[in-house]
Amino acid sequence: MRPPRIVVFAGSIRTGSFSASLAALAARELALMECEPVLLSLADYPMPIYDGDLEAAEGVPPAARQLRDQLARADGVFIATPEYNAGLPPLLKNALDWASRVRGGEGDAFKGPVYAIGSSSPGGLGGYRASMMLRQTLALGLGCLVLAEQVMVAGASGAFDARGDFKDEKARERLRGVMTALIEQAALRAGLRA
Repeated sequence: MRPPRIVVFAGSIRTGSFSASLAALAARELALMECEPVLLSLADYPMPIYDGDLEAAEGVPPAARQLRDQLARADGVFIATPEYNAGLPPLLKNALDWASRVRGGEGDAFKGPVYAIGSSSPGGLGGYRASMMLRQTLALGLGCLVLAEQVMVAGASGAFDARGDFKDEKARERLRGVMTALIEQAALRAGLRA
């Protein structure tokens, strides 16, 4: 049987983004496990701000279809989100909104894969509020199965070392635990393991 395919991406494309660091570290951890990790960047999927009139006039942007196809081919998805003003970043929300508008194609990008959430913030809550908004968008808005376990990185400006690893071994263990749960649930849901 093939290993589960796990797509990983961050909700920020800023240089030095903490959520991008978390996504990259998650992909490296996944590479050590029994799965096929695929690290994406939303910078490779440029889309205008969602507008129903624009969609009616021009259709769904090609980048939205490409992102949706990546998600539909995944057995699991890990999204690392930053927190902007106690909420979800517009880049991430816009990408999800556009991807949800794609019709046709193989598989279901939102009801097929199992999703897991990570969040990061320089503050003490570790992006908790953004992670809850992302959970609401995925589970309630898009019908995704979202793992209860999640990774929150508080004090993110000092959480990573020069190699991009966590300085705190307990944080790394939490990340491994969530990645393990994601692989297991994704494999079960895809029928890759009994």
